[in-house]
Amino acid sequence: MAQKFGKTSLWHTIAPWFKGFDGPLAFAVFMLCCAGLLTMYSSGYDNGSRFQDHGRNMLIAAAIMFVVAQIPPQRLMSFAVPLYIAGVALLVAVAVFGVTKKGARRWLNVGVTIQPSEVLKIAMPLMLAWWFQKREGQLRPLDFVVAALLLLVPVALIMKQPDLGTSLLVLAAGMSVIFFAGMSWKLVIPPVVLGLVGIVLIVVFEPALCADGVRWPVLHDYQQQRICTLLDPTRDPLGKGFHIIQGMIAIGSGGVFGAGFMKGTQTHLEFIPERTTDFIFAAYSEEFGLLGTLFLILAFVFLVLRGLAIALEAPTLFSRLLAGSVTMIFFTYAFVNMGMVSGILPVVGVPLPFISYGGTAMVTLGLAVGILMAIANSKRLVQS
Repeated sequence: MAQKFGKTSLWHTIAPWFKGFDGPLAFAVFMLCCAGLLTMYSSGYDNGSRFQDHGRNMLIAAAIMFVVAQIPPQRLMSFAVPLYIAGVALLVAVAVFGVTKKGARRWLNVGVTIQPSEVLKIAMPLMLAWWFQKREGQLRPLDFVVAALLLLVPVALIMKQPDLGTSLLVLAAGMSVIFFAGMSWKLVIPPVVLGLVGIVLIVVFEPALCADGVRWPVLHDYQQQRICTLLDPTRDPLGKGFHIIQGMIAIGSGGVFGAGFMKGTQTHLEFIPERTTDFIFAAYSEEFGLLGTLFLILAFVFLVLRGLAIALEAPTLFSRLLAGSVTMIFFTYAFVNMGMVSGILPVVGVPLPFISYGGTAMVTLGLAVGILMAIANSKRLVQS
């Protein structure tokens, strides 16, 4: 009797913590994590402790998600300004006395080595959502200008490191908040058209633009090389183009049904560089084929659609903007990673969510899912 009462009491204590969890969102994340563990075991079982570390990182991310999911969005809003200021200050510190590795100054030694740019992936949408919440009902064009400046400061600091991949993610997260806040299509269409025209011109004049000795303004040399390599990987098949060529070979060799679990030759003969991190999608596609790739894409589509549904149903402007922006982070991660591995986008350091190895990225993803869970729970509390 006492034992039964104890069990009931414990369940009544724990149940409210899980009551607010969004089932469809949790299911999508669970399926992606399963795919990630399978792929990591196959591609990384002989690469030190990558598989064990990947599982540990998932558990840490799950714990962070669980904690953040209990925080009301109003409380999250109070972290916006301090987190943004701390993130920008850390980026300035990186620029002044950061740790340099492989020609890039992206890290800071504060007893442990950290990458402050990761903080801005969450701090940026938090800050902009807070800004537009404060201006709700009285938005003026000047408010969008201020929001753009708040966004450009950390993006410029991250690009200076240089870190094109992270700067694109922060830019996408911030721009999604500004767009969802009501930015006019008249301001969106011109830069999109200009960008498309620029891409067409680069493709048409690629032989001249990528000739030896030609240097492009604004971009770093390595960024120019990545774009030229994307346009013609065969220019340097054993050097700069090796990643793209081997990734496309792996994806193509998977066929419809794939080579089978742990049977990918490109992966296990180590032709795929960074097969547990940036190029893990190539290893996955080789072993699970077109059907497995479609499953992965559908899982990400479901995750994004569920996140946008949570944003639409959120009770406040801050919650709607934050949920929409966090959801677009998942979309940007997946689209850019799959695009670069498939040879349709330049190679940048962007992991595939829940699939690629990486502790900092996994923690960021856990935090993002926790924010969506908290916003979904706030909607239920308002309705009740």
